[in-house]
Amino acid sequence: MLWTDGGARGNPGPAGAGFVLKSAAGEVLAAEGHFLGHTTNNVAEYRALLLGLRSALELGVKRLEVRADSELLIKQLKGEYRVKNAGLRPLYEEALVLLRGLEEVRLKHVRREHNTEADRLANEGIDRGK
Repeated sequence: MLWTDGGARGNPGPAGAGFVLKSAAGEVLAAEGHFLGHTTNNVAEYRALLLGLRSALELGVKRLEVRADSELLIKQLKGEYRVKNAGLRPLYEEALVLLRGLEEVRLKHVRREHNTEADRLANEGIDRGK
């Protein structure tokens, strides 16, 4: 399971991305927080997803459930929302390429309070960039 979160303090503002990749048994396989510089919350959400997907693919993961608290991100990836923002389009397209590298993928929107680990890592990334 891949948990991702991105955030910006101010929108745009200093931003961070975090992800936690866990095995089916709940073992943490990878977890990282990154400072992204000055960007928007939506860009940070996509960057967190991309970091997590790259990590999963590098570790040879074939089946993955992606959980994120960004409804926009999940609905865009599922094709329920169009990607209207030109700045998000390349990130969206890169995410689709990475997702195609998996044999099976499920995308799930979760409430913010259920995404605390990835949120903490995203905030740690922002704090490191100060």
